[in-house]
Amino acid sequence: MLNQILRYTVKLIHDHVAEAREIAFAAQDDIIIANGDSTRAALATDILGRLNCLALVIARPTLPFAEFLLKRSAASEHKIVPRDTETRTFLHDIPILRRSEFIGTGTESIAELLGQRKGIIVEGIGIIACGALTIEQAYINWSSIFHSTFIKYLEDLLSDGFRLPGEEFAFNQFRFEWLHPLSSEELTFMSGPFKEKSTILNEMAAVGRYTVTCGLVDSFFGNISYSNGDVIYISQTAASLDHLEGCIDPVPHGDSSTVGITASSELVAHRSIIESIGCRAVLHGHPRFSVIMSMICEDTSNCSITDCWKECPHVRLLGGTPVVAGEIGAGGIARNVPPVIGTTGNAIVYGHGVFSTGMRDFREAFEGMVEVENWCRSEYFRRFDEKFGGCATRFTERAAQLA
Repeated sequence: MLNQILRYTVKLIHDHVAEAREIAFAAQDDIIIANGDSTRAALATDILGRLNCLALVIARPTLPFAEFLLKRSAASEHKIVPRDTETRTFLHDIPILRRSEFIGTGTESIAELLGQRKGIIVEGIGIIACGALTIEQAYINWSSIFHSTFIKYLEDLLSDGFRLPGEEFAFNQFRFEWLHPLSSEELTFMSGPFKEKSTILNEMAAVGRYTVTCGLVDSFFGNISYSNGDVIYISQTAASLDHLEGCIDPVPHGDSSTVGITASSELVAHRSIIESIGCRAVLHGHPRFSVIMSMICEDTSNCSITDCWKECPHVRLLGGTPVVAGEIGAGGIARNVPPVIGTTGNAIVYGHGVFSTGMRDFREAFEGMVEVENWCRSEYFRRFDEKFGGCATRFTERAAQLA
C-alpha cells in the first residue's frame, strides 16, 4: 500500500499539478498508513478515520486557481460549478470550505463534505479528494478537480478580469513560467500503417504516455484507438493513457464479439470516425485551452438554448477546427463528430476535448491535437490581452524587482 501511495505522489509531481512538499496520502489497511507532508498527513489520517472510504489525498496545487475561485465566490456560496464535461458527468460540483467554516470544528466539517462528494477545496490547505476503494481513485478525483478548477478559473478570468490582490501577478507567473511550449518535435513515432498486433499495442501505449506527459489529458480521461482493417484496438474504459499495457481491447469491426464490453465508452464514436473518413488512428484528449475556448460562444444574444453542451445544433470554428456539441458515449459525439472531422482531421467537442485522426499512424493525430491546443492557447491570451492589456509588462517589472 505504501508503494501505491508513493506511486501516485510521484504522478502528482510529474503531472506538474501539486507542490512536491505539500502532498500527503492516507490509506486504510489494518491500520491507517499515511505518507508525505507531516501536517497534511496528520490531517488526512484524522479525516480518513471519519470516512467510509479507503484512501485520501491532500495537496496544494501548483497553481492558485482553486483558491482564487473560492475567494472570488460570494460568502453565501458553498460550491463552485465548472461547466466542463468532467465536472458535469463525474464531479457534479465542487464544495468549497472557507477557513472560518472549519476552524473550531476540527475535521468534522471537512469529513461531512467529503462524505457527499469526491473532493473539496479547503482554504489555505488545498484540494482534498477521497478514493472509495483504491488509492488510484483518490488520485483521479484530485486530478479531476485540478482540471476543472483550471478550466473554470481561466474561463471566469477572461470574462471578469482580476478581482483579488496578487491575482494578476500569479496569472502572469502561470502564463510565462508554469506553462511550457507544447510540441511533438522531440517525440518518436512509428510510421504506419500497422498490421501486427504487438506493434499496434506498443505504439498505442507510447502515444498514450506522450498525451499525458504533454498535459493533453488529466486524470484517467481520454482514449485512443487504431484500426488495422479487421479489428479496432481501443483503450479500455477508465484506463490511464500513460499506463495502457494490458488495458487495450481488440474489437471486431462488425462488433460480433462481446469483447467491447470493457472498451472505452467512446468506442462508438471512434468506430464512426474511422468508418466515416477512412482513417486508422484516433486520439481523444482533454487539452485545457481547447476545452476553455470551446465554451466561449459569442453568439448568445438571441439564443434560447440552455444546455449548449448537448443541444447546440451549430458548428463553430476555432482556427479552422470545427466545434460541435454532443453527449459522451454513444450519444451526440458519435453522431456529431464524424460528419465534421474529415475537413481538418480534428474536431473539438463543447466542454469536453479534442478528437484527432491519423490516416496511417499516430504522428498526424498527435500533431493535430498539439496544433489545435496551441491555437486555442494563443487565442485565449490574444483575447485576454485585447481586453485587459498591459499585464505582461507589469509582471516583467515586478519579477525584476523581486530578483
